[in-house]
Order: sequence, then C-alpha cells, then structure tokens
Amino acid sequence: MNLADKELQFDKIGYWSEVKLEIIKRYGVEYSKILTATRFDHLYIDAFAGGGHRIARSTNELVLGSPLNALAIKPPFKEIFLIDLEPAKTSRLRDVIGDRKDVHILEGDCNKLLLETVFPKVRYEKYRRALCVLDPYGLHLNWKVIETAGKSRAIEIFLNFPVADINRNVLWNDPARVSPEQAARLTTFWGDESWRDVAYSSEGELFGHRHKEPIEVVAEAFGNRLRQLAGFEFVPQPLPMRNSRGAIVYYLYFASPNKTGDRIVRHIFGMFRDRGVSSGS
Repeated sequence: MNLADKELQFDKIGYWSEVKLEIIKRYGVEYSKILTATRFDHLYIDAFAGGGHRIARSTNELVLGSPLNALAIKPPFKEIFLIDLEPAKTSRLRDVIGDRKDVHILEGDCNKLLLETVFPKVRYEKYRRALCVLDPYGLHLNWKVIETAGKSRAIEIFLNFPVADINRNVLWNDPARVSPEQAARLTTFWGDESWRDVAYSSEGELFGHRHKEPIEVVAEAFGNRLRQLAGFEFVPQPLPMRNSRGAIVYYLYFASPNKTGDRIVRHIFGMFRDRGVSSGS
C-alpha cells in the first residue's frame, strides 16, 4: 500500500464477500458477451463503489473491488457508472482509474443519483441495458430505486439484503422497544410497512406479544416483492452470505427481466451455495 492507501479506510472482507465479488465478475463476463453480441449498449452501475479495492481479511492484502473487476471485463461495457457517498473513496477511484470518457464517477447519495441521473440513461426502447450492483453496508437503500430498476425492463440487479443490520436494529423480539427511526429505515428499504406483518405473526399470540418469524421468512417475502411489486420476472433463490460463526449476515439477490440471466446466475449460485459456512464474511 502507498501512503494514500493507508490513509483511506478500506473495507476488510472475508471469504463470502470475496465469493460475492467472484460471482458478480463471472456474471459480468457472460452478460457483456451476450449484450455485445446483440449490439445493445450495455452499462455497468455500482451504487456503493468504494475506493476500488478491498482488504482480504485472510491475507491483509488489497484485492480488486467490483468496479475494477468490471473495468477488466472483455468485451467491455459501453459505459461504467461508479457512485459513492464518501469523497475519499471517489477521489481514490479517480486516481486509480484515471481520465476515461467511458467511466463516470459520481459522489453523493446513490438513491438520488440513480433515480435522477443514471437510470434515465438506461432506456428499454433505446436498446440500452444495464447491470446494477446494489451492495449497501446496511439499510441505506430506497425501495424506489429497486422498483424503478425492475419496472424499466432494462436493468438487472445484484442486491444485498442486509440481514445483520435488520436483526440488530429493527427485528427485535419485542417490536415495541424498537425506535421509530430504526423502523423507518426498514420501511424505506422495504417500500412500506408490510414488513411488520411478515416479520411478526399473530399466530400463537400470547399476552399481546406477536411471534417473531425467522429471517428466512422475511427474506422470502422480500423476494416476492421483487417479483410482484418491482416487476422483475426472474428472481432465483438468494445466496446466504455468512460470518465466521456460520450466521447469515446478508442475502445476495439477483433479479432480472431475462430468462438467460436467470439461468446463468442459478448456475453460478449453485457453484457456491453451502460452501464455506465456517469462513468469515
């Protein structure tokens, strides 16, 4: 690492996060091949791009993040949009990538930038398509972004469903103890307050307390929202990402309007499913 790298706080990642990078890279290669063959303009979008690299917890070495993996894909994407809220990370991206007309580095809230600046460039009727990575660190994503991508019929997404943040801050055994601010974060991510009825069952209600459902039930309901409300036709079973104790810290979803993309991702997910339960996230 150089001095600038040491001053930037890189995210440390474990086994499953490295798997996620590999999955997105493998799919990106196939996606770019297919879209290039169809002669559609295809874009890559990373809404939480980071500084370009991560640190592998196992080796303490820098590894390529998803933006730099995308830049290396051949045939190349027509355009690449990289977004991050932190100035230090967007600054490093500019240093690492340099001045390229096909790469757009945007600093700010991805919820606003995606809806107002980036997604309008991906028009189904203009034969433009996009692969969008939505990998927030927690509940930092607005459902409107997800829904807009789905209803565009032109955008495929990889999405982090942040189980750890949800369990830690919102889905407590006693929902009455959860702060309104934390509950509102999940409502924004989910799109409405129907998560309450999903997460807490009235069956077996005792002394006024509702039964908390397993997180798997909540995740399945979210997948149904991707299909039924956001309008993604194909949403394969998400891949659980785990920590060193085997606990699920998030689910990696893929959602697409295309059967071919669905088939490819099911194959890639199948290669990694149930691997490395004892490895860190």
